[in-house]
Amino acid sequence: MCGIVGYIGKGNAVDFLLPALARLEYRGYDSAGIAVIKNKRLLVHRVVGRISQLWSSIPKPMQGAKVGIAHTRWATHGVPAVRNAHPITDAKKEFAVVHNGIIENFAELKASLKKKGVVFSSDTDTEVLVQLIAQNYAGNLLNAVLKTLKQIRGAYAFAVVSIKEPDKIIAVKKGSPLIVGVGEGFNMLASDIPAVLEYTRNVLVLEDNQVAVVTQDAVELLSVEGKKLKPRVTRVDQSLEVAEKEGYPHFMLKEIFEQPKAVHETMVGLRSVFGDPFKKHKKPLNLQKFSKVVFTACGTSYHAALVGKIWFQKLVGKPIEVVYAPELKASGYPIDKNTLVLGISQSGETIDTKFALEYAKSKGATIAGLVNIVNSSIDRLADIKLHTHAGLEIGVAATKTYLAQLVALLTLALLEAPNSRSLGANFAEDYVKLPELIESTLQNAKTYRKVAKRFSQYKNMLFLGRGLGYPTALEGALKLKEISYIHAEGYPAGEMKHGPIALVDRYTPVITVSPKDDLFEKMLSNIQEVKARGADVVAVTSADGVGYLRGLVNYYLEVPKANSLLYPLLTVVPLQLFAYYIADSLGRDVDKPRNLAKTVTVE
Repeated sequence: MCGIVGYIGKGNAVDFLLPALARLEYRGYDSAGIAVIKNKRLLVHRVVGRISQLWSSIPKPMQGAKVGIAHTRWATHGVPAVRNAHPITDAKKEFAVVHNGIIENFAELKASLKKKGVVFSSDTDTEVLVQLIAQNYAGNLLNAVLKTLKQIRGAYAFAVVSIKEPDKIIAVKKGSPLIVGVGEGFNMLASDIPAVLEYTRNVLVLEDNQVAVVTQDAVELLSVEGKKLKPRVTRVDQSLEVAEKEGYPHFMLKEIFEQPKAVHETMVGLRSVFGDPFKKHKKPLNLQKFSKVVFTACGTSYHAALVGKIWFQKLVGKPIEVVYAPELKASGYPIDKNTLVLGISQSGETIDTKFALEYAKSKGATIAGLVNIVNSSIDRLADIKLHTHAGLEIGVAATKTYLAQLVALLTLALLEAPNSRSLGANFAEDYVKLPELIESTLQNAKTYRKVAKRFSQYKNMLFLGRGLGYPTALEGALKLKEISYIHAEGYPAGEMKHGPIALVDRYTPVITVSPKDDLFEKMLSNIQEVKARGADVVAVTSADGVGYLRGLVNYYLEVPKANSLLYPLLTVVPLQLFAYYIADSLGRDVDKPRNLAKTVTVE
């Protein structure tokens, strides 16, 4: 999940590396560091904390260097400490490496190197990597890297520089993302495309098991066996403006308010490819071909998959299994050539989801990928490529990409449905108006804020829902946990009597997802149960449900009335803002919550 950047060219490397690295801080922010080569010397500077601390303390001798690498860390092996911050060097300080991923066999490699007298100065698996490269060096840096690749196991991306050959950076990708920004008189490396967009729009996306030898004027691409490959450079039209806060205090709040646009753009994007779901259209998944359909994902994307499962079962009549991506292979889930596996990932780089899809593909399954980043790892792996159009999301806690995933899954279900027109004109009208309905929901933000601030001092909360409301309850609880650090759990409301109701008392508020749908009366009974045990209740409900809840709940968060199938796209918005305003009132770093990173690229 760490962020890697590299630069080699005619300019001052520091001036390119630090701004690029700052755009990757969502990938990790435990520590940061930079290494440059100047006058045949390797200069390294590392700090614990944010990139701003690194930037403000750069030693003057580093200025003017023409080649360098930098890193922002999300800790895996070793606590956040200067000794564990990257770049990591070898014992003689002739080689430096920045690394994202995990070297799985580092312990045995470290023991072997120690027997040879190698002294280690960090707790990281990365140090094994750089010490091996130093041990394998015999006058050719590329050959040393290729030899090292035969010794290590895992999923990773890394870049190495050396005073032995200061005219190049060598980069390797296997599992974790890495791109090359191709410029005029310079070239760059990065974990993600936005890091280089200020400098170049020409990008080479590395595939797994590829090695790039990057110099000032050229990029040579090879396989890990050393075979030369033809680089394929593409032009990126993404704007950097979307990465600015535009007056909002946090990216997360900005992105919550961008959700009507994200939903609209996703609907338009899918319609342009497959047609209007209420008129003549294509079937993107052709579900009738498959005896089994599996959705797999992690985190927020998993919750989107749970909502999608219900939509597909209601609209298409096709049973859907939803499996946590890390458990697909671990549980021995049966997959064959008659199985369709849909992987959902906002980044398209989520390593657990990618590995699950690779496992499914090895069993002969057809792979579909629903991602927000075109040409990401999962997108390239997929047989059926499906895209949301949420735009760049900087906040670590997913918001607008979640709604984009939801509307994409709903649209796909409608496209696969035997007759979407049979749902009636009101449904079609509400579906088309979804961006407006979300916009209307956001207009209640001040009310949501007032309610949220009353609950910032609690230590535990329960979120309850039924049917389509249950995954929304899970997502509401996750958002609160992620950014406020308040313990929260989501449950199916009907499951409360089977154990969890023992947790309910006046110190544990209950948040219910209870729009006026066909399960509304059952939710009213569940609200009565928790109220009888002293809990304060906050109900997320539709406009036509408010009258039933006055006098019963302590507070309600209102959303517009709509077709009941559409409520997951509306009821989650108050829960996002509820979590945001609580976290903000507690002084949390909303965009960069502790221990989390935007893109999970380690198992």
